[in-house]
This record gives sequence, structure tokens and C-alpha cells, in this order.
Amino acid sequence: MLGLAPLLVGAASPRLVPDISARSISIRYSFTGAQLLLFGAILYPGGREPTQPPDIAIVLKGPVEPILVREKQKIAGIWMNADKHRFQSAPGFYAIASSRPIRELVDERTAAIYELGLKDLQLSSGGGALPDKERRFEAGLLELRQRQGLYSENAGGVEISEGVLYRARIAIPSQVPVGTYTAETFLIDNGRVIAAATKDIAIGKSGFERFVALAASRHGFFYGLAAVLLSVAMGWVAAWVFARRA
Repeated sequence: MLGLAPLLVGAASPRLVPDISARSISIRYSFTGAQLLLFGAILYPGGREPTQPPDIAIVLKGPVEPILVREKQKIAGIWMNADKHRFQSAPGFYAIASSRPIRELVDERTAAIYELGLKDLQLSSGGGALPDKERRFEAGLLELRQRQGLYSENAGGVEISEGVLYRARIAIPSQVPVGTYTAETFLIDNGRVIAAATKDIAIGKSGFERFVALAASRHGFFYGLAAVLLSVAMGWVAAWVFARRA
């Protein structure tokens, strides 16, 4: 009986069955962005109906990368880089959609544990900076990436039907970084995360864009040389055309 206790507890908890409209997104020269549909169902033990409407939060995140943030200031009438700060790991993309505002669903501690919300992103700082400077650069990074469409929050972005089916749409901008993305779905009840599920999404370049990206990463010297020669050739052709017209 003691050995079966964990199984009985697990069976008494709801379970999430998530899915995604596309497991992979290909970026070509004509890519202008995409709409990703995340949907699924909540399976309750014994098929019982929920006593109260459930809450769902969905986080799409990735890939994590180091980033250097520079701060510009106007000095002697000229805008120039005055300070900088490095973050060791910051998601290249972060979007959260929830059935209600996050602060109505969980407390600050739970939000920080599961990184539910932009203010609760765990941005790994490079260290050595004063707390005021870190907070200033964190706010600057969040604002910059929100303007670029790479970070977003959508309270009320999750629709739940009959307490069982849920769906949300997340916009993928054209300048999204390539890599593996993680879609995390959280079922929340009375301020606690009682179930979670994860799906992976691959976003990568295809066609000629993939060829160029691979050439730049694998054969950097020859790629740079080809870029220089191409620039020189284009400049020579442009000069020749203008000379002919003159």
C-alpha cells in the first residue's frame, strides 16, 4: 500500500495534453512572421468535471544566448556608447499568454520559480555590476526586445472551453532567432501549479538562407572573402554603369 501511494496521488492530479500547430518553422527570404497556435486538453482523473474554472499559462521561450547591452548617451551633442553590461543567458524570444493576469494567478515566488512574466525572467548577469546598474540594463533589455516583438505578454490570451479545452495564439516576428524553442503549459489552481507539459519547436533557415548561414559558420574566412569580392564587383559594375551614362 505504501508503495502504491505515489501512484494514487499522481492519478488524482489533472494532466495536460498539449499540441502545436507547427513543430517546425522555416525561415526563407520571404518570411514575414508567423502565427503559432498552441492548444490542448486538460484530462481530469475519472473524467470528473472541474469544480471551478481552471487557469492556464503558456510560455514560449528560446533560444538562450549571451548578450551585450550598450547604453547610449548624448555627449557633446553626439549620441555614443557610454556604458555596457553583459548578460550570460537571456532568451532570444519570450512570450507568455495566460487566461488571466499572472499576478491574479500566482504569487511572486511562484512566478519567479516558473519564470511567468517578463519581470520574472531569470536573466543571468555577468556579475561585478552594482544592483542599480543591473536593474537599469535589465529594464533596457526588456524594453528593447518588446519593441522588436521578441518579448511579449498577453493576459487573457488563453481561451478555455468548458473547462477542458484550451488554445492560444503567439505571434512569431520576422527577425526571430533560429534554434530550438520550448513551449511550456502550466495548469494553475488556487495559486499553485498543479500540472505542466512541454513541447519543442524548431525554427531554422531553409533554402538559400540556410546555405549562407552554414557557409558563414563553417567557412568564415572564405565567406568573408567572398563577401568582400562581391562588394568590390558590385561597386565596379555600378561605377561602370554611371560612367556609361555620363
